[in-house]
Amino acid sequence: MAVVGWIGLGNMGGFMSANLAKAGHDVRGFDLNEGAVAAAEAKGVKPAKSIEEAVQGADVVFTMLPKGEHAKAVYLGEDGVLAHAGTSTLLVDSSTIDIASAQELHDAAAAAGFRFVDAPVSGGVSGAEAGTLTFMVGGEDSAVRDATTYIGPMSANIIPTGGATTGQAAKICNNLMLFINLASTAEGAVLADRLGLDKQVFWDIASVSSGDSWALRTWYPVPGVVPTAASNNGFAPTFTAELANKDIGLAISAAEDTGTPLEIGRHVQQLFQKLIDAGESGKDCSMIIKVVDGSLDPSTRD
Repeated sequence: MAVVGWIGLGNMGGFMSANLAKAGHDVRGFDLNEGAVAAAEAKGVKPAKSIEEAVQGADVVFTMLPKGEHAKAVYLGEDGVLAHAGTSTLLVDSSTIDIASAQELHDAAAAAGFRFVDAPVSGGVSGAEAGTLTFMVGGEDSAVRDATTYIGPMSANIIPTGGATTGQAAKICNNLMLFINLASTAEGAVLADRLGLDKQVFWDIASVSSGDSWALRTWYPVPGVVPTAASNNGFAPTFTAELANKDIGLAISAAEDTGTPLEIGRHVQQLFQKLIDAGESGKDCSMIIKVVDGSLDPSTRD
């Protein structure tokens, strides 16, 4: 079994690292949030007091962090991964970050003698807990092949995407589609309700018809229909509005860089921004339905 260094034990990383521990790997986890470290320890991850302690002697290091700026700090900082890991250690970043930051990490790792892959995931917190995530893995061929040998206990699908940053590119495009689907699901649900359709009856129809999507089956924003949906729990976050806004912003930025119009994506980003402006950035992104149905009015908030 391998020695695994893990940096970032939040909603996703905590479950992902625990699945590696359950598979018999020696997993050492670090996070600035002591509560996250304690939760991971309860699932079998050995707590580390620093990045240095987490990565020394590791066969592979995984990172799962919120933004590009965090990933760069963790890898490139004075007390970061590149400063303390051995060059034989494979580096795997499963954060969802901008293309420029991902390229910077690839370049810095290569210059320092490391192998590095960008390997973002799809499947949400439920997939992280169940070990059924989809990994999109970009980088040099042999590094991608070696990364797949560690990813298995966390995944249902491992898909090599090509060279450096292509994993991030795939994730950005996938999440663009996800959040457009979520917004359309919210609009359909609101209209169905106002037309007098029973919420369960409408979901039963849509889920086996052309309106079906992962968002509808997993994140349905109407309570009492889909057990996994945050709408059943006051929109307590499974994936926050702030992170959703960040991810769709990555798509818009990439679109600007490539001269790609994203008219629908830009509109959905505006809906998330309204949710954030109303002070709900920490709530689940499926709370976008409150913007769609008009019950969330930022002008009434302090």
